[in-house]
Amino acid sequence: MRFLVGGYTTDMDGTADGIGLLTAGDADSTSAGALSWRGTLASAPSPSWVAKHPTLDVVYATLEGAGAVQAFREQGPDQWVALGQPTPVGAAPCHILAGRERLFVTCWGDGQVVQVELDADGGIRGSATADAASDPYAGYDQEPRVSHAHQSIVVAPGVVATTDMGFDLVRFWRTGSRAPRLMQEVTLPRGSGPRHGILHPSGHLYIVAELSCELFVLAPDEAGMWHVVGGTPLGAGTLDGDTAAELAPSPDATLLYAGVRGSNTIAVMRVAGDGEAVSPLALVEAGVDWPRHHLVVGDGVLVAGQRSNDVVVLAVDARGIPGRVATRTEVPSPTCLLRLP
Repeated sequence: MRFLVGGYTTDMDGTADGIGLLTAGDADSTSAGALSWRGTLASAPSPSWVAKHPTLDVVYATLEGAGAVQAFREQGPDQWVALGQPTPVGAAPCHILAGRERLFVTCWGDGQVVQVELDADGGIRGSATADAASDPYAGYDQEPRVSHAHQSIVVAPGVVATTDMGFDLVRFWRTGSRAPRLMQEVTLPRGSGPRHGILHPSGHLYIVAELSCELFVLAPDEAGMWHVVGGTPLGAGTLDGDTAAELAPSPDATLLYAGVRGSNTIAVMRVAGDGEAVSPLALVEAGVDWPRHHLVVGDGVLVAGQRSNDVVVLAVDARGIPGRVATRTEVPSPTCLLRLP
């Protein structure tokens, strides 16, 4: 299996040189076989998130320190080249949702949500910024807060949800026009810090909160309006000062895995009933320092250790709980893992 690796370069105090290549296991297993760092495929300043076009051999990277996004095209075996010039989007872009005709880019630094239009070859041809968020807790105290948009998630045809860590919001947008149109906002508890999420096959939207280390469950009513319908702490073993990172499902969608930085653990949660009920199952060692991102692939969990400069594969047992480190390799400042087809 091949994985593109996003990372931080010197402009973000990292040691990467751009987008790298990692190979792991064989066709059916990530926990069996070698984990190997193949080096840098495309030089770029801090490509912290990497997303692939659904049908074209094009990937898009957030150049977080530069406040831009960049397209890259595959030229040959393990070789990617820039497609066009970097496109400014906002301060500290940290996530890209890639579609056939457009990208959604979320910017941690200033909270901007930017829709980027693509041409037929996957190149970037224009952008439009969505309406800025307002703090639902404004006036709660004297210190104003800053919007921090973090991720975009497709929740229905033509509808995208975005998280705002700074304002504790999940915002829902109608796509298809030149700029996204705001449909609804759901407010989470103050200081929870919604970061990343996934849409479950049941139709529930799971959101992991970075600051409070909780999982929130959202669902639409008959009118299509979204509400919080459940949730749980990630686990009793999380520590003060921990921050949650990525959220990923098991292959059968019965379990959820959340990375926890600080204590450097992976929280495992069970999904029950119709998807509304979630509960903590286990809290296990991540095997790295600062588990920024992880993927569940086959019989293993790949975990990117941003501060330990490595990627590990955790073998998963019959219950779906990660255990020992099956294999490890040095990788410079990894922040994102993208499996290639």
